[in-house]
Amino acid sequence: MNCGPCWASQSSPLSQRLEEWPEWRKPAQLPRPKNNDDLVYPTWFEGLWHIDNQDLDDIDAEQIQHQARFQPDGQGRMVGDRAFNALSIGKALLGEQLLRVEDDPNSANDQMAQLKGGLRLETRVISRDQSTPDNNTFLSDEIVLQILHRPGPPRLSQIETLSRYQRSSNRNINGEQWQAVYPPPGQSTSENSIKFHHFKLIMQREESEN
Repeated sequence: MNCGPCWASQSSPLSQRLEEWPEWRKPAQLPRPKNNDDLVYPTWFEGLWHIDNQDLDDIDAEQIQHQARFQPDGQGRMVGDRAFNALSIGKALLGEQLLRVEDDPNSANDQMAQLKGGLRLETRVISRDQSTPDNNTFLSDEIVLQILHRPGPPRLSQIETLSRYQRSSNRNINGEQWQAVYPPPGQSTSENSIKFHHFKLIMQREESEN
């Protein structure tokens, strides 16, 4: 087997998933979230961050710069500001084509992006898992179903993104993401991945917004 990040420990299912990269043949078997479940980050994520995002598998791709914000929710959990974060990276990728992003008020797992031309992109987290191997490391794996609503039949895609973050200081986090795109559920006799991406993220805490 082609060992990906071989530092990973056998003790965690997500670490084992990393070791399988890039030999992912089908989506990982992850728990299905309930409506009020969210991805819960360590407290050291709190605040507003500037992110430099580089696709390591495409040397010609320009580095993407965007922001991300993390804050406590009403239950004392550290969560991402999902609409803000999706709009920030979406604007970096799509520019003025992206108009706005709205969270589903009844589910922490659903979003709708409004695009020019009357297009709508629905993103639904269908499974996720997370782990904290040590005080300075955070792992998460999410599988999302994206549905592009357009004239005619909608276009579906299934995307798995496994992320690893390491805190290097109070103001810096180094991240990596491993991403695979699969056929939508039930639309293919094969679940084999269609394409892969490997991203490097450098996160720098910004000054207070106040």
